[in-house]
Parts: sequence; C-alpha cells; structure tokens
Amino acid sequence: MKIAVCVKQVVARDWPLRVDESATWVRDSDASFEMNEPDAYALEEALRLKEKHGGEVVVCSAGPGRLRQVIREALARGADRAIHVEDDVLATADASLVARALSSSLRKENFDLVLTGLQSDDQGFGQTGVVLAEQMGLPHATIVMEVDVDEVEQGRIRVKRELEAGWFQWMSMATPALLTIQSGINQLRYATLRGIMAAKKKEVRTESFNDVSEASYRIVGLHAPEKSKKTHFVEGTPAESAATLVRLLREEARALR
Repeated sequence: MKIAVCVKQVVARDWPLRVDESATWVRDSDASFEMNEPDAYALEEALRLKEKHGGEVVVCSAGPGRLRQVIREALARGADRAIHVEDDVLATADASLVARALSSSLRKENFDLVLTGLQSDDQGFGQTGVVLAEQMGLPHATIVMEVDVDEVEQGRIRVKRELEAGWFQWMSMATPALLTIQSGINQLRYATLRGIMAAKKKEVRTESFNDVSEASYRIVGLHAPEKSKKTHFVEGTPAESAATLVRLLREEARALR
C-alpha cells in the first residue's frame, strides 16, 4: 500500500507570538518551528498502516526552504522518502493555493491513500484536505478516528468518523481516497537516534511551484486579542439573583444555551 502524508510546518506553540510590521502575519523571522500536530497524527497512522500491511509512506510538504526541518523529522520517524514543493509564497498561502501545490506533485504517483491532519495549528480552517481531494478527484472523509484497510485489495476501505454529540459513523469508501485525521487517533512516536541517522540517506525530491494563480483570500489584518476585565455585581433576593445570573450567562457571556 502506497500512502502519501501531507505535512505542514507551523510556529511552535510555546513561541511568544508577535504581529509583524505589515500586521498581516506573525513575526516569524526568528521563530521556532515544529510539525503541525494534527499532521503528526496523520503520519503516525500512515506508519502504523505500513507496519501492518506493508508498502511505502511518502511525506509531501509545500512551503519555503526551512520546511526541510519537519521533512527530516518525518523521515526520522519512519517515512520512506519525501517530496518538497518549495516556494516562499506558500509559507502563508491559503488552502486552495497549498492544495494546488500538493496536488501537482501527488498526481505524478499512484497513491492508495492520501492522509492529512484535520486542520493546521496556525490558521485552523480545516480546508486544505478537502480542497486537495476535490482537485485530485478523490473521495474523501473528514475527522477520521479509525482506518480499516483490510479490503484495500478489493479497492475499498472502512473509516470511522467523529460526529457531533458523541456520535460516530462507520463508512465504506472506494480507493484511492483522501482522509483528514483527527488528533488523538493514536499515540505519537518519537524519532530514534537510528531513525535520525537513517533520515540523512533518504530521498527528498524538491520541486518548484509554477502556479501563478492568485489566492482565493488574503489576510487584511491581524492583531492580538485585547485583554479586558469587568466585574458585575448581582443584587436582590436569592431567587432574583439566580434569575439575573442565568440571564447574564446566557445573553452576555453566552456560556449557556
């Protein structure tokens, strides 16, 4: 089974974020970067499927040169090789542009499965996977909690999706297919010293991105949330205070429905 895993690099969660001079992105020139956490779960799921059923895991990433950091990390964890679509514009690109960059490379090979994380830790729109599936003409399933590929030889797989209010859905779908993986689906592994050494010898194919299409949206402004504090004293009898408190929680704090 041949599996592609799309991996994104994001600013580390413990890095103190600051808005840049243009007020359209964070100041990342001196930032620390890491693998997007949902993508790490997608990579782990791909590695487990390979260990159980055999095959190959190929990491595919789109972004600037610094992206090689997470590519090497993915290879050290067990991926077989990598594809890097390199272009600085992809560092802050929207989902449609990133999906076009990824699809241009993924179409060159016949993958049985394409896995992505559910969403990114920076923009968090959860759109890249489904847009990529549309551009590649693949059936897709989102918020996947479990993958059963015992029928992959017959051209089908079964996946378990997370729905609302604690409900789950099992569905059967044809392959090749694209799945967006929910965080927490498995236990992440760490790169071993042996894996780190082996990663240095694994293939990383670099491709250029020649699409001149404009992004479907652009960020016009970015700012940190303003901190404010307000104290509201509720007076009256216990019954009146309770009624007022419930109303405030529902209408102003919106903590109750």
